[in-house]
Amino acid sequence: MSPSTGTPRKFGRRRFLRICAAGAAGLALPVGAAFGDNKAQLHRWRGIALGAGAEINLLHEDAGEAQWLFGRIEAEIRRLEAIFSLYRPESELARLNTQGRLEAPSLDLVDLLGLCARVHAATEGAFDPTVQPLWVHYARQATGDTGTDFEAARRSTGLRHVSVEPGRIRYLRPGMAMTFNGIAQGYVTDRINSFLAANGCRDLLVDLGEIAARGLPDLDFDEEKGWPVTLRPVSEMPSAEAKIRLTDAAVASSARLGTTFDQAGRRSHILDPRTGRPVDGGLSGVSVLAPTAALADGLSTAALVCGEERLASALAGFPETRAFVVREDGAVRFLG
Repeated sequence: MSPSTGTPRKFGRRRFLRICAAGAAGLALPVGAAFGDNKAQLHRWRGIALGAGAEINLLHEDAGEAQWLFGRIEAEIRRLEAIFSLYRPESELARLNTQGRLEAPSLDLVDLLGLCARVHAATEGAFDPTVQPLWVHYARQATGDTGTDFEAARRSTGLRHVSVEPGRIRYLRPGMAMTFNGIAQGYVTDRINSFLAANGCRDLLVDLGEIAARGLPDLDFDEEKGWPVTLRPVSEMPSAEAKIRLTDAAVASSARLGTTFDQAGRRSHILDPRTGRPVDGGLSGVSVLAPTAALADGLSTAALVCGEERLASALAGFPETRAFVVREDGAVRFLG
């Protein structure tokens, strides 16, 4: 998994999904381009969500309404950051980590924890948001602090030691902390996607670290349907990619060495919750396609921990999910 501390620029998670519809090499959709017969225009919003760059491409006939929607989106992102952010001391997650308990948690936090539990079970513990103490341990080691205690950090992990009761969340062991860096961006993406759909938007592509697409944009210059997306989970392997069309679905991607703890780039930032150690070997990268971005996010995080066989079993438990995996030798295949 890939949690983080309060220094996102140094240890931030890197993504390697190129969205052709957002202007990647080979296909650019300029603002003001016409789409199909309805002459809707492509409107673009760019900003920051959960510490990462974010972009929304929206086909809409009314420029003024599109800008109003973007303003509402910014407000919703700030609201969700006040729940899930590790970097804001007043956020629900930060208060839970500091105090070991949280009274009257938001429905969003309870909902996300429920999804975490389902992915945790499906991957046999490969996904676990309680690895934050271990991540802090390795982050401190990377800065030269040799006094950190690995065993103490490991004893402070385990999703089974998180109690979710009506109106209260508690840690059952001292020193526990969670991070939602392996799933929250997907959850926020889903909320924005649903908000836009509720406001009448039919064709849109949301990229807030993970990607969700809705509708079938009728591009004037392209006979194929759906948003064009290139899956390239490992940027250093440009030949290990797949071009797909995405509609009414989401995709998330993770790379084992996308971010590392060491300058040599060999110690993965993705931790195995079952051993407490950085992932070493196995898949080099994976992109997961799923009905929701949160599910795709969680499964892509777990995939590099559980490996190809366990991932295939996990995908079977979630309808309409599949994965594009990149092995260490550069070989690729689809699962599910």
